[in-house]
Parts: sequence; C-alpha cells; structure tokens
Amino acid sequence: MHPLVARPLARTTGLLYLALAVTGMLGFLVIRPRLVAPGDPDATVANVVAAEQLARGAVALELAVVVAQSLAALWFFRLFRRLDAVNAGAVTAFGLANALAILGSAAALGTAVDSALAGDAASTALMFLLSEHLWGVGGVFFGLWLVPMGLLVLRAGMPRVLGWFLVAGGAGYVLSTFWQVLVPAAPVVGDLLVVPATVGELWMIGALLWYGFRRAPAVAAPEPAEPALQR
Repeated sequence: MHPLVARPLARTTGLLYLALAVTGMLGFLVIRPRLVAPGDPDATVANVVAAEQLARGAVALELAVVVAQSLAALWFFRLFRRLDAVNAGAVTAFGLANALAILGSAAALGTAVDSALAGDAASTALMFLLSEHLWGVGGVFFGLWLVPMGLLVLRAGMPRVLGWFLVAGGAGYVLSTFWQVLVPAAPVVGDLLVVPATVGELWMIGALLWYGFRRAPAVAAPEPAEPALQR
C-alpha cells in the first residue's frame, strides 16, 4: 500500500466499512423480509404488530447504516486525500449522498411501523414500498462511490485486480439501478450486475483491516557512527 496511506486511518476506515456492510445486510436482507409480506398489506401489519421491537430494530439499523456510511465516507477522504484529493472527495460526496437516501428510507420505515401499529394497512404498505425504492435509487450513489474508490486503489499500490473489481462493480451498480427501473420483470440480470461490487467491497474491507491491523515491519536501528579521530 502507498506510504501516504496511514495504518491507523486504514484500520478505522476498514472497521467503519465493515459496520456499514453488517448493518446494511442485517436490516435490509435479514429483518425486512421477516416483516414485509409482498402484496398483502394486512399480513405486513400483522407481522409488524407481532414483532414490534424487531420492526423498531430495523429502523435503528437503517440509522446505523447512515452513521456508518457517513463516517466511512469521511475516513476515506482522510485516508486518501494526500494521494488523490479529487477521487477521495468523490468517494466522500457520493457516500454522503447515499447515506441521505438511506436516511429517507429510515424515516419511511419508521412511519410504516407507526402506521402498522395504528392499523392502517394502506399507509404501511406505501411506506415500506417507499423505503424499498429509496434503497433502490440510492444504488446510483452507492455505485458512484465505488468507482473513485477503485481508482484510489489503483493509485495506492493495492492489488490492481481489487481496483478494477471496484470500478466494474460501481458501474454495474449504476446499471443495475436503471435495469430494475426499466425492466423490473427480469430482476436476475440486475442482481448479476452487482456481483463484482459485492466481491470488491468484501475484498476492500479485508484489505483495509489487514493493512490496518498487521504488525508494522521492524526498522533496524542505525549503526553508531565511528568516533571522529582526535587530532
């Protein structure tokens, strides 16, 4: 890794990126499917009422995603700004934009929980749908933050394959977002387009943590200089 990339900053950035991945997967991929019954608002209301704390936990996890991505975006800038301020700033800007999209999703999800507890099935279904679409359109910014991240990797002396995975994954994420909007009947293609992004992200997290936590190489002490000859 490039000498301008500091080890403590890499460690913190990797931990924040890991927190982003874990909170995102738990909230969107694990808890949400247990609450939402597609096409059946009454069943969705029943699920939320029966597992109110789980539903509130889903809202809290989305807020945690916002915090983790916002801090990760800022730490990426601190990590790479001396190497390439433009691409480091782009990672931060796109990361914060995606965090705002997820913040809107968290507000919609919280409204869905309140509507379900009030017995309003129509509003519950609408707010869950709005939350899902905010995640979907946020994929544009999520893809865009991976592209400059990949370019930074290419300049930082990290594995070049990782850099190209991130660039390709970012482009795939943006294309997937448009595909899901334009061709919703074929979601498998959109899912395949984000595979490189998943590989690149997990690899990037591992690379940052490995560099941040590995022991720094020992530096040999300089040999003492010979005393000057006395005249």
